[in-house]
Amino acid sequence: MTFEGWTVVGVILLCLSLLITTHYSVDMILLAGMAFLLISGIITPTEALSGFSNEGMLTVAALYVVAGALKETGAIQYITQKVMGDTKTVRTAQARIMAPVMFMSAFMNNTPIVASFIPALEHWSRKTRIPISKILIPLSYAAILGGTCTLIGTSTNLILNGLLIEEGSTRALGLFEPAWVGVPSAIAGFIYLYLFGDKLLPSRGEAFESFKDPREYTIEMVVPPGSPLSGKSVQDAGLRQLPGLFLVEIYRNEQVIPAVAPDQNLLENDRLIFAGVVDSIVDLQNTQGLIPATNQVFKLDAPRNERILIEAVVSTSHPLKGRTIKEGGFRDRYNAVVLAVSRSGERLKEKIGDISLKTGDTLLLEAHKGFLRRYRNSNDYYLISPIEGATPANYEKSGITLLILLAMVILAGTGILSMLKAAFLAAGAMILVRAIRYNVSIESIDWRVLLAIASSLGIGHALSSTGVAEYLATSIMSVAKSDPILALIVTYLITWILTELITNNAAAVLIFPIALSIAQSIGVDFIPFAIVIIMGASASFSTPLGYQTNLMIYGPGGYRYSDYIRIGLPLNFIVGLITVSLVPQLWSF
Repeated sequence: MTFEGWTVVGVILLCLSLLITTHYSVDMILLAGMAFLLISGIITPTEALSGFSNEGMLTVAALYVVAGALKETGAIQYITQKVMGDTKTVRTAQARIMAPVMFMSAFMNNTPIVASFIPALEHWSRKTRIPISKILIPLSYAAILGGTCTLIGTSTNLILNGLLIEEGSTRALGLFEPAWVGVPSAIAGFIYLYLFGDKLLPSRGEAFESFKDPREYTIEMVVPPGSPLSGKSVQDAGLRQLPGLFLVEIYRNEQVIPAVAPDQNLLENDRLIFAGVVDSIVDLQNTQGLIPATNQVFKLDAPRNERILIEAVVSTSHPLKGRTIKEGGFRDRYNAVVLAVSRSGERLKEKIGDISLKTGDTLLLEAHKGFLRRYRNSNDYYLISPIEGATPANYEKSGITLLILLAMVILAGTGILSMLKAAFLAAGAMILVRAIRYNVSIESIDWRVLLAIASSLGIGHALSSTGVAEYLATSIMSVAKSDPILALIVTYLITWILTELITNNAAAVLIFPIALSIAQSIGVDFIPFAIVIIMGASASFSTPLGYQTNLMIYGPGGYRYSDYIRIGLPLNFIVGLITVSLVPQLWSF
C-alpha cells in the first residue's frame, strides 16, 4: 500500500479506538477523521462531501420527519394503547410489544420508532407493574429485526442502497428484497426472545417514581359525543390501571355516582373527577376518548400540539388569590387554562372553575410556550416549570398520517417513485396537512446521526481511492481462497464485529468497498454480499454501542453491558447462521 493508504488505515484505527474507549460522540469522531483526510489532501472536497448528497442519507432525514408526525399526532400512542391492553405476564407483554414494533420498523426508520415508544412503554410499565427492564431490550431488538425486512426499515439499508446506486456496476436493491432473509431472522428472533426473554433479562428500573410524588391533583374530564370509550366499562377503558390515579366520582345528568366500580359503564357527556399524581394526569390528558371538562382549553389561541403542560405555584401576590378560577377570568388574563389543582394533599371535589385559589396551590396549566418566558420571573408565581414530553397529541390528524405512511410504502414498493422521492413526498405531505409544524419537523431530525453517516461515507471513499479496499480484499481472499461462500461468511463476521465495536452505519460504509473488491476479484455478483452486509450491520445485539436503539434504552431500562451479552450473543449466532445459510440459496453468484 501507499503512504496515503497507511494513513487512511491509521485514521480508521484511531477512530475505532476513540469510539470504543472514550465518551466522545460518534459524529464528532467521524467528522474529525474525515476532516483530517480532506485537509491532508488524501481525499478531494468532492469525495469528502459526497456523503452529504448520498441518496440513502437524505432518505433517512425525510423519514425522521414522517416519524415525527406520527409521534405528534399520537398515532404511536394510540397503537400502544390498542395493542398492549391489560397484559399481566412478562412473556405476553414482550410478545405484544415485539410483534407490532417489528411490523412498524419494516416500514419506518427504527430509531425514531424506539424513541417514540420508550415514554409510552414507561407509562405502560407503571400501569402493569411489569419492570421496564423486561420490555425495553425486546423493543430495541424487535425494531432492529423488523428493520432488516425492507429497504426503508433502517438507515443502514438505505445508506448501502445509496452506495449501490452510486457504484453503477451493480443494481440497486428492491424495497422488499431484504425480506427473504430478514423475515426468517425476525421470526427466529421473536421465538428466541419469547422463550428466553423473561429468564435472561434483569428485573430493574421498575419506574414507580410516580408513587413518590407528594402532589395530588384534582382534574375533571369529559366523555365527549362519539368517544370510543362510550359504552365501555371503567376497567376496559383503562382508567383503573394508571398508578397514583383515582376516579373519585362520575357526574351524570345532574346525579353523582360515588365509589365508582370497575364494571361501571361510561356514557357520552359523563364528567369524570380524577385525583392523582402528575405523571398519571399527563397520561390521562393523552388518553383518546377523553377531553378536559373545561371548554376554556378550546379557546386558547394556539393549536394543541403547539402548547405545553406547566406546573406553577400560586404566590401570595397572585391577583386571583381568594377568587375562583372562573370568576377571575384566568384564561383571559394569562392565555392559559388550569387543568388541575394540587393543594397540600387535599382532595378537591369542586369543578375546576369553582376552585378558589390559595397561596401555595400548584396549578397544572396548558399554555403556549411563551408563557414560560413571560411569567418565569413574575411575582404571580413562586415557581414555574414545564413538564417534559407532555405536549398534548393532536389525535385528529392521526388517521391522515397513517394514510400518508401507507401511500409512501405503496409508491416506493411498486416502483412508481424511488424511496427518496416517496420519503420526501410523505414528509412534505405531513407538513402540508399540519400533522407536524415545520419548525418541529426540523427539530425531529437527528442531525448528529446524519452528520455521522455523511462523515463515514467520506472515509469510505478514502478506502477505495487509496487502494486500501483492494489490498484488504486481496488479504481476505487469501483466507477465503476464492470460495464465494467462505468469502460471504468472512464478510458477515467482519461487518458484525465492526458493528458491535463502532456503529451499524459506519461498519456498513467501511466494509462496502472491501466487499465490492472481493466480489469483483472472484468474478461474482455483489448483491449477495450486500445482503450479508445489511444483516451483519444490523445484528448488533451484544453491546449497547453498535446500534443507536440499544444505546437509547440503556439508561431508561437500568441495563448493564453484561445484560446485552447474556441475551444478545445467542441471538447474534442465530441471525448469523440464518443469513449465511439462506443467502447463497436465494441469490445466485
